[in-house]
Amino acid sequence: MNAPATPHKLLKGSTGDWEMVIGLEVHAQVTSNAKLFSGASTAFGGEPNTHVSLVDAAMPGMLPVINAECVRQAVRTGLGLNAQINLRSVFDRKNYFYPDSPQGYQISQYKSPIVGEGEVVVELDGGKTATIGIERLHLEQDAGKLLHDQSPTMSYVDLNRCGVALMEIVSKPDIRDAEQAKAYVTKLRSILRYLGTCDGDMEKGSLRADVNVSVRRPGAPLGTRCEIKNMNSITFIGQAIEYEARRQIEILEDGGAIDQETRLYDPNKGETRSMRSKEEAHDYRYFPDPDLLPLEFSQSFVDELKAELPELPDQKKTRFVADLGLSAYDASVLVAERESAVFYETVLEKLANRARDGKVAANWVINELFGRLNKEGRDITDSPVDAGQLSGIIDLIGEGTISGKIAKDLFEIVWQEGGDPRALVESRGMKQVTDLSAIEKVVDDIIAANPDKAAQVKDKPQSLGWFVGQVMKASGGKANPQSVNDLLKSKLGI
Repeated sequence: MNAPATPHKLLKGSTGDWEMVIGLEVHAQVTSNAKLFSGASTAFGGEPNTHVSLVDAAMPGMLPVINAECVRQAVRTGLGLNAQINLRSVFDRKNYFYPDSPQGYQISQYKSPIVGEGEVVVELDGGKTATIGIERLHLEQDAGKLLHDQSPTMSYVDLNRCGVALMEIVSKPDIRDAEQAKAYVTKLRSILRYLGTCDGDMEKGSLRADVNVSVRRPGAPLGTRCEIKNMNSITFIGQAIEYEARRQIEILEDGGAIDQETRLYDPNKGETRSMRSKEEAHDYRYFPDPDLLPLEFSQSFVDELKAELPELPDQKKTRFVADLGLSAYDASVLVAERESAVFYETVLEKLANRARDGKVAANWVINELFGRLNKEGRDITDSPVDAGQLSGIIDLIGEGTISGKIAKDLFEIVWQEGGDPRALVESRGMKQVTDLSAIEKVVDDIIAANPDKAAQVKDKPQSLGWFVGQVMKASGGKANPQSVNDLLKSKLGI
């Protein structure tokens, strides 16, 4: 599957334009209670070396046994990426000295991965999209962790993470700028979270990316790439790509050549630095692991997993647009995180009139709720206003009990104090005034106090809005705006 050409940013050098070519290898920790080849716990934050089995410690005679749940999670992820599922795959030994891996090799997959080609569609600014091809997804075991700050003379080893299952998701070199790369990782993380196959927590290292960057003249053959290892921040991924591309352009424009190497990004300095020369696949001396039979399963196994998949963000977005009339942008915002989509759908379920108020609910969730959460540095799981309370506020607007202005005051009360919106409206006298006689006196007073403006309304009908605003202000926002409009038009002869 080749991604269609997408408009992207060219970098200007002193000798002309350059194009970035970017590919990502995302390492996603599989959501599973046990490790890939042992029954040891995968819980985060345990005391060092408390989640280590004899297999993880590479004790003599210990044999790996595949964790079936990790296999299911990898297949489910492949299905979520619209990818080819390979019914037969092979585990290989990747021979490479890891100081924090007692086996002296990593069990991974090379020529025969569990998942083949797929794709991810990402949304870009201006309503554009880009399709990023997936080359493969394979299962492998994670290494342990070296602790360098425990002793002045030696490094300690914590093997709790050793043997934890990872999915390595390798993109094709279809990404052409930093924004596309950030959008790709964001979308991939969202899909994994919807599927429940990885929690996507980059701070805890559950999702890490190795970023391959090269530059070339537009349309020229691929350049030599450098790999930036272990990126665990979407913001830093964007910064590292921008810096690395500029670094390579400067070298090439000065007549130099790019060395294929592995680099690290220093966020404090905003630059990449060399780590080691890049190994090729043959340097790892891959061969099939003699302790593990080829992994084989049936098409019916895949079909069963496919039938149980949840609705994914793109499907949910399409449904929100088609069924509720939401704009593509609003639907995208609501489905970006699974928890946000669940919150919105819970609000919809509780509305008295979903067909009437679905769009209103989207506006309230996106503008009022998300806006306030962002302002206070909270996320949707920590919202002081729950879905039931928000749907109650929207119902009160829809039935005309309160105006939009009063609704905002009510939202503030619920945010600060909690409580049932309907009961609060009753107890605090916040109901909208729909009694025409009560509104009429306010209208008459304002017209009488502003004879010049009243005389001009016929020539300037748009100035009616000023009168509406004055009446709403005088009534403390309680007057029904439609009733105010109708009365003013009648009194002013429009």
